[in-house]
Amino acid sequence: MSNIPSSPWPDSTLALLLDGYEFISKRCRRYDSDLFETRLLLQKVICMQGEAAAQLFYDNDRFQRQGAMPQRVIKTLLGQGGVQGLDGEAHRRRKQMFMSLMTPERIQDIAALTAEHWCAAIMTWENRDTVVFFEAVNDILCRASCQWAGVPLPESHVQQLTKDLVAMVEAPAALGLRHWQGRLARNRAERWLAQGVDDVRARVCPALETSAAHVMAWQRDQDGELLDRKVIAVELLNIIRPIVAIGRFIVFMALALHEYPRYRQMLQAGSEEELTWFVQEVRRFYPFFPAVAAVVKQEFVWQGYRFPQGRWVLLDLYGTDHDPRLWEQPEAFQPERFRSWKGSAFDFIPQGGGNHHQHHRCAGEWITIELMKVALRTLTQEMEYAVPPQDLRFSLSQVPALPKSRFIIGNVRAKPRASRV
Repeated sequence: MSNIPSSPWPDSTLALLLDGYEFISKRCRRYDSDLFETRLLLQKVICMQGEAAAQLFYDNDRFQRQGAMPQRVIKTLLGQGGVQGLDGEAHRRRKQMFMSLMTPERIQDIAALTAEHWCAAIMTWENRDTVVFFEAVNDILCRASCQWAGVPLPESHVQQLTKDLVAMVEAPAALGLRHWQGRLARNRAERWLAQGVDDVRARVCPALETSAAHVMAWQRDQDGELLDRKVIAVELLNIIRPIVAIGRFIVFMALALHEYPRYRQMLQAGSEEELTWFVQEVRRFYPFFPAVAAVVKQEFVWQGYRFPQGRWVLLDLYGTDHDPRLWEQPEAFQPERFRSWKGSAFDFIPQGGGNHHQHHRCAGEWITIELMKVALRTLTQEMEYAVPPQDLRFSLSQVPALPKSRFIIGNVRAKPRASRV
C-alpha cells in the first residue's frame, strides 16, 4: 500500500486562501499525483482531482455528505438541514423533491419569465449612461427566480433580497465583516421565507401547485411528517440563491463575448447547438465553485491508497475542468470542443458530477444552462451595448471570482425587431 503524498506544512489554510481555485491542481502537479493529503482549518483532508477521482467521489457507498461542510459554509451558503448535507433515504426523498421541479415544462417556464425580465431591464438601461452588469443581472435573476418559485416578492424587498443572496455566495471564503454579513443575510432571508411557508400552508398566499413554494410546503420526510418550516426556508433558498448565482456565469459570458468577439457574429445567427457549446465552454473555462466536500464512510483502499473512516475529502471541480488529460489546450477558450464531447458525468463538473437523481450533483444545472442561453440570446440578438474602458481582470485567488469592475456596459439599446435574427 502506498502513502498518499503529503504536504510538509502543518496547515495549508493560508495557502488555500492565496491560491484559491488553483490550490488543489497546483499541488497535484507538484506531487505528480491525482491526490494528496494536508490539513485545512487544522483538520486532515485528502484533496483529489480528475475523472477517476470524480467517479470515486460520487460513490455513495464510500462517502457521505453529513458533516462534510465546515460551519462557515453551512451558516452562509448552504443553510442548516438542507439537501446538500443529507445521505441515504433522507437525501433520496429530498433530492426527488428538487428533481420534480426540473421538468422540461417548468424549466421552459423560468426561461420565459427570465426573458421577460431581461426585456423590462433593457428598457430601464436605455435611460442610463452606464450599467454595472453584475448588479443588474442579479436583479433580473432574483425577480425571475422568486416569481418562478411561487415566492411573492414586493418591489420594496427586491434590492435587499438580491444583496442578501449575493452576500451568502460571497461569505464562505470571506474573512471578517463580509463573512458575518453573509450570516446575517441568511438569517434574514430564512425568517422571511419561513413566514411565507406559513402563509402557503394557511392558504393566505396560495401558490401554483407546481411551484417550489407549494411542493416544499407540503413535502413530507421519511417518517411521514411535514418538513419543518425552517428547513423549507433553507430549501427555498437552495432554489433562489443558486439561480441568482448564475449571474456570475452570465458576467463571465459577457466577458467572453468581449474578449473573443469573433463568436458574437457567429452567435447572432447561431443555432441552438452553437449557443449550447458557448454556454458550456463558459462554464468549463471560467471559475465558479472551486471544490466540493465529502467524508469517508468506512475505511477503503483505492489505487493502493488508504482512505480512513471519517477522513474529510475535497474534489477539485475547477482543476478537473482544466485537466489537460481531459481537455485539449484547457487554458484556451474554445466552444467548438463541445462538438465532440461525449457527455461524461465525471470529466465536466462545474456544478458537481455524477447522476442528478442519485448523487449530489446540482439539481438546477439544466436551469443554469437554459438561463445562460436566454442571456446569450439577449446579449447577441436582442440588444446593443458598449463596453467602456475598465478593469476586467479577475483573480483565481478570489473565491468566488468576478471581474474587478463587475463588468460595466453603456449606450444600451434594444435592437429594432426588423434587425433581430
